[in-house]
Amino acid sequence: MLETLTRGFQGARDRLAGVRALSEDNVDEALRDVRTSLLEADVDFQVAKDFLTRVKGRALGERVETRVTDAAGRIQKVTPGQHFVAICEQELTALMGPVEPELAVSGGTTSIMLLGLQGVGKTTVAAKLARHLQKRGRRPLLAAADVYRPAAADQLEQLGRSIDVRVHRGADGETPPEICARARELARDGGFDAIVYDTAGRLAVDDELMVELEAIERVAEPANKLLVCDALMGRDAVNVASTFAERIALSGLVMTKIDGDARGGAALAIKAVTGVPIKFLGTGETVDRLEEFRPEGLASRILGMGDIVGLVKDFEEVVDARQAEEDAERILEGQFTMEDLLSQLKKIQKMGPLKEVMGKMPMFGGMADQVDERELVKVEAMIQSMTKAERRVPDVIDKSRAQRIAGGSGRSVRDVLDLVGRFEQMRKLMGQLGGGGGLLSKIPGMGRLAGAGLPGDFDPAMMMESGGGSRQMRRATQAKRRKQSKNKRKNARASRRKGRKK
Repeated sequence: MLETLTRGFQGARDRLAGVRALSEDNVDEALRDVRTSLLEADVDFQVAKDFLTRVKGRALGERVETRVTDAAGRIQKVTPGQHFVAICEQELTALMGPVEPELAVSGGTTSIMLLGLQGVGKTTVAAKLARHLQKRGRRPLLAAADVYRPAAADQLEQLGRSIDVRVHRGADGETPPEICARARELARDGGFDAIVYDTAGRLAVDDELMVELEAIERVAEPANKLLVCDALMGRDAVNVASTFAERIALSGLVMTKIDGDARGGAALAIKAVTGVPIKFLGTGETVDRLEEFRPEGLASRILGMGDIVGLVKDFEEVVDARQAEEDAERILEGQFTMEDLLSQLKKIQKMGPLKEVMGKMPMFGGMADQVDERELVKVEAMIQSMTKAERRVPDVIDKSRAQRIAGGSGRSVRDVLDLVGRFEQMRKLMGQLGGGGGLLSKIPGMGRLAGAGLPGDFDPAMMMESGGGSRQMRRATQAKRRKQSKNKRKNARASRRKGRKK
């Protein structure tokens, strides 16, 4: 997701690493990487040019404070490179925002009209919005107003059944405006406090389509008019948004397939060009994969710094808060079993693709591209092939038991023994981290990492590596012990010299 943009900004950050002061030469060199990534990502040329001008002006015109006080009152050192990254983050956020993600309500009803070209995912977005409203205690109704695409109404009905939401579809011969007018009456009389109108699209914007949409707008009087755009359209998404905005006063946009686009230029440029903000991002096919758009979160992810607020929101969607707190407390006391690990893996899978979850983690965002989704499946298969006693006390797994587990999971004996070894290291680590605090304490299995700090040699990817991970951890541990032993001998020699002088 947005790898092209991230690559450019990370290149700029690397170029400024270690510089003692920002100058026109080193800022121009850093911005060269950013300029290339913006244009490769399909960002409008003028938008990219204005962005670069603002960043350069601030980088050279602002005084760099090398020491700042953080929220806890501690003095932190700030490098010129970090100052440059902070400017980029602020300018990216300003470029995409501000955004008000809340949907407008009219007469006690949240009404949403979806517009867009054919094939951008409007019907799926309609169901996602209905699910979004459901989670907020609303009772939504879906209106199937696309009478042209074969099985469009059937698709909406199927999605509606999956989330227990009623779908109104018109009778034969009814026009889209008539279907929407009837759906509005049904919502009023049936006690529905939200309604989503799924309208038809075309392969290209034409007058016939716009006349029909304007007629629907008149009869439905929707409080929200959201344009659905496909992120894979690139710069064309900006052109489409501009064309729709000329005829209909849009409330916002829903950007779909953002997780399938390595460029992401449309997400950056669309607000600057059209003045219409992105309100939601659609990621994945399931009805739960819709998130409120937060410019600061996306800017942070583009810069490789993760999005902890978005991560916590995702986690809260799939777990019970009280149970999560109990789990975190028990795990951080070292009471960690394979059953706990399996439970956490399943929760992570519910949060969406593993690469996306990792991309939101502040410490691990840069590793997202290295994550192999299949490793979770392999680990899950091995744990599920264990008995309950083996999951609770993995120490009992010897070579004979590992052979049985390997046969049941389709893995090798070495894979099973490596998993047990890595699990034991992870359990010890969790026990060591039990005394800190911080933002990540809301996430079972990750709690308090932010406050306690990770041991220097710990690599979170080790738990994901099937085969070889424990060897890597052993090498890291051995290196650490050698360093500790060397320091111990050095201190002993210094102590003896001091004693002789006395």
